[in-house]
Amino acid sequence: MRTSSTEQIDSAKVAGRASAEAAVASAPVQDGTLTTPPDLTAAAFFDVDNTMMMGASLFHFARGLAARKFFNPGDLAGFAWQQLKFRIGGRENPQDIQASREQALSFVAGRSVEELVNLSEEIYDELMADRIWAGTRALAQMHLDAGQRVWLVTATPVELASIIARRLGLTGALGTVSESENGIYTGRLVGEMLHGRAKAHAVRAIAASEGLDLRRCTAYSDSANDIPMLSVVGTAVAVNPDQRLREIARARDWEVRDFRTGRKAVRIGLNSMLGAGAAAGAVAAGLAYRRRDRS
Repeated sequence: MRTSSTEQIDSAKVAGRASAEAAVASAPVQDGTLTTPPDLTAAAFFDVDNTMMMGASLFHFARGLAARKFFNPGDLAGFAWQQLKFRIGGRENPQDIQASREQALSFVAGRSVEELVNLSEEIYDELMADRIWAGTRALAQMHLDAGQRVWLVTATPVELASIIARRLGLTGALGTVSESENGIYTGRLVGEMLHGRAKAHAVRAIAASEGLDLRRCTAYSDSANDIPMLSVVGTAVAVNPDQRLREIARARDWEVRDFRTGRKAVRIGLNSMLGAGAAAGAVAAGLAYRRRDRS
């Protein structure tokens, strides 16, 4: 069944609002010991994958789950093909995207929120802590030192995104929200994954909630998929940009920051090609693996 453009936009709005609400609810309360006067109307928004972190956070998370026997690590490779095809061809198939969205978090159905949070803490330490770009981290600290709030904005589950933000000393995170009832995941998303237009809706929603002036805000990303988010703020910065974003940044006179060496750029680029598609496939494989195990 085809999804109309109106339904897609509405789903993106729902995802953005839900993400903003979750982000505000989970953000730590300031303790009153800040040495820098707060700048209440300006903030910075950072994409995570290949912007704040080398590679795809959801892929690293999937690797951690595979190590814990949630599914067979060998299943990762086959599902990476769709993402590789998109990276080479430059086009996203709406049906493929929708299928990946549903698959990407369906593996949590029937599991507790507490379990996912605990696993996220462990996997961050094992596979993510050493993959933070020092240059991007310094940019985030620059905003914090100016008294501004700093939010991550990512398609990664909001529980994992919030842990990454907390470990980095940031304000909080806007991420994909999974529906839960009585602390147990239903296997459904609230809206859709926080991707593309949904990120822009999330930034607008938290700006409205927190009294931010988007003209004074800054957004950072590596991907042309985040052009909607980069376009809603006053200052857009391309970090480790893909080719399309680099071209658009030049055309729009956006700042470009690249923290990659030549060899590292190739390696991270390959990881990026595999990341989201492999992760979506991996968690779907995990769901199938458990079904086989139960049968």
